[in-house]
Amino acid sequence: MRDLNNLTVAVVGATGAVGREMLSTLAERAFPVKNLLALASSRSAGESVEFGDTSVTVQELTAAALNGVDIALFSAGGSVSAEFGPIAAEAGAVVIDNSSHFRMHEHVPLVVPEVNGQEVVAALQKRVQQIGPRAGAIIANPNCSTIQLVVVLKPLLDSAGLKRVVVSTYQSVSGAGQKGIEELWEQTLAVFNQQEMPKNVFPHPIAFNVLPQIDSFTDNGYTKEEMKVINESRKILAQPDLKITATAVRVPVFSCHAESVNVETARPLSPEDARELLMRSPGIIVLDNPGEMEYPLSSELAGTDATFVGRLRRDESVENGLNMWVVADNLRKGAALNAVQIAEIVLDHWGRESRSH
Repeated sequence: MRDLNNLTVAVVGATGAVGREMLSTLAERAFPVKNLLALASSRSAGESVEFGDTSVTVQELTAAALNGVDIALFSAGGSVSAEFGPIAAEAGAVVIDNSSHFRMHEHVPLVVPEVNGQEVVAALQKRVQQIGPRAGAIIANPNCSTIQLVVVLKPLLDSAGLKRVVVSTYQSVSGAGQKGIEELWEQTLAVFNQQEMPKNVFPHPIAFNVLPQIDSFTDNGYTKEEMKVINESRKILAQPDLKITATAVRVPVFSCHAESVNVETARPLSPEDARELLMRSPGIIVLDNPGEMEYPLSSELAGTDATFVGRLRRDESVENGLNMWVVADNLRKGAALNAVQIAEIVLDHWGRESRSH
């Protein structure tokens, strides 16, 4: 059994944008961390990161550093997760991985707590049956754009069924990490100072521009980002045949991803009923008052935890169509918060198991 008063939590990739947000979110939500390990590459070892009111020295990520860890939040890239995720799980940690590496693995749950949180407990129980009471596990954190999308699609699916989904994303530069944020800032300064724009992160200048490409292109003409939204949504919603298509676009905004979502439901659902349904759904705030020009804005929602929905209206081109505008902070709900919410499910499960014994 786990000692819930003596939990060791590791954040892998602690110096990155998402890693720092994970540390902040753990502290803000008063996650019961007894021992906090901030792990990163050897280049970052010795740096300091903030955890609540304390400063934590970053240690180099090694197999030995993962011994004794109860929960490990990974946000250091797919290659790091591929190498060290299984090592941490074998050592008894529940790994919550923010990379894309494990997301489509058949036996790894891909979880958004408001949608399929029960998959976490099922995975933990299965591992305990296979290995023993201190069994580790790997749970995948979805793509940032997928998370906010499925939070909204789930109540619509349950109420009226989903016939087809079309999503176009408007993704902030923070989705490319701290270097993406810095590139937009540097390019903006260069424009105002009439200097040549530096270009290292994105394939074209992002300042005062819109790029219809996120990640590399695949053989079918879609980018990897677009295929993540498509495939991950099907897996999370348990709808392998869902008709869904996506266009992922990078915009010159520092934080928060926005999405234009068009849904064709299997059964009639009026905009008024959809609005009421979404208002009652966990993790969603409806901000939809066109008369007062109120709708979700990326510039106003940085640092928030909810998924915001506005511009909800009927798609008059099809029988059961709805259009909406969906915005969420991609570093919060799109990454760090979702991972910590999964960790909270793990903690709750351990608590119930402890009480039952």
